[in-house]
Amino acid sequence: MRIAVLDYGIGNLRSAEKALQRVGGDAALTADVKEIEKAEALVLPGVGHFGRCMRALRASGLEAPAWAAIVAGKPFMGICIGMQMLYEASDEDPTVTGMGVLPGKVRLLPDGLKRPQMQWNELEIERDSPMFAGMQTPLWMYFVHSYAPATAEQVVATCDYGGPIVAAVQRDNLWATQFHPEKSGGPGLAVLANFVRAATAAA
Repeated sequence: MRIAVLDYGIGNLRSAEKALQRVGGDAALTADVKEIEKAEALVLPGVGHFGRCMRALRASGLEAPAWAAIVAGKPFMGICIGMQMLYEASDEDPTVTGMGVLPGKVRLLPDGLKRPQMQWNELEIERDSPMFAGMQTPLWMYFVHSYAPATAEQVVATCDYGGPIVAAVQRDNLWATQFHPEKSGGPGLAVLANFVRAATAAA
């Protein structure tokens, strides 16, 4: 079972690949559309700016195979900006549309808060999800972001940062986290291990 980590040329994409490999995933960073189409699961990492990431994803030709994998029900995980890219739009760059896989818009964190949120924060689990299977609370994850989805749909975890902030969503085989599991020590690796297990079960 092969996990394709989408290589669209922006950010430290290899850290997600290495973390997945560390928990036993047959993961590889790739920009090869044919390899992505053959993969049993996909991961879309992201750091930096929403608009630049979306433009790079489209310029690389990887948006279409990512969409096709999600529509086909393949296990798919978005991480940080990779999560935000799944939504329809973002305040960070109103000139660029998101993938529109999930409804709603990514909004700037409220005024009065330090932006970005660059810290460890405790998750509030909102509903059962295989993302957190076998894990004991409290769960602390590492965040680096100034924007977060405004929608409350499909939310499985939030964190408190001047109020509830969407931290993770799940819809069937589609998982996404605002936090960086690859930078969150044991709990983050456990989330990735759960994704590998779910992907293996779905293969």
